[in-house]
Amino acid sequence: MTGLAQLERMALCTTLTRVGPDAPTLCEGWTARDLAAHLVLRERRPDAVAAGLVPQVGVLADHSQRVQDGYAEQSWQDLVDMIRQGPRGWSPTRVPAVDDAINLAEFYVHHEDLLRAAPDWTPDQARPLKVGVKNALWSRLKQAGQLLFRRSPVGVVLETPEHGSHSAHRPTKLGTALLIGEPHELLLFGFGRQDVARVEIEGDAAAVEGLRGASLGL
Repeated sequence: MTGLAQLERMALCTTLTRVGPDAPTLCEGWTARDLAAHLVLRERRPDAVAAGLVPQVGVLADHSQRVQDGYAEQSWQDLVDMIRQGPRGWSPTRVPAVDDAINLAEFYVHHEDLLRAAPDWTPDQARPLKVGVKNALWSRLKQAGQLLFRRSPVGVVLETPEHGSHSAHRPTKLGTALLIGEPHELLLFGFGRQDVARVEIEGDAAAVEGLRGASLGL
């Protein structure tokens, strides 16, 4: 059975092929080519991924960047094909449930990084998602919420019409903000895409302002 992450992977590859390597993304300083190289590195070079997580050690960060730059030098078709094929050899992500847990949110967010960076994108063009995808992203959001919102200067409660509410960050002296929206939009907000996420924020003015300007994400 094909998992949700695999379906999103294929949809992402279709978009990459359509927009081309020079398309803008929401990732600062990255084109579609840079984003694609990052996705390949993430699945095929765990050593470089681990190195990139230690930015204070320059030699390790440099290693990660060199590997990513090397992938970016591949032809565009080869690069997209590597994303489509996934990791080489056997991987736990060959199991749909594991793949969904590890990759669905990553693929969804980076797919939206491409779509919502288009100069003519408007909120009414946002993709409709199936209930199963929303449910899976909500589960992932509950698991990762404290990590995504850990730098928020205010408390954060997430709320969706279908799933109720979930506390993602404890209250602070500035109060608590209620973040309301569909699971995928809350996820985008939590990954630092506040400017394009279709959400509402309720709370005291200081709490709302604090959350809007927070440095969020992994």
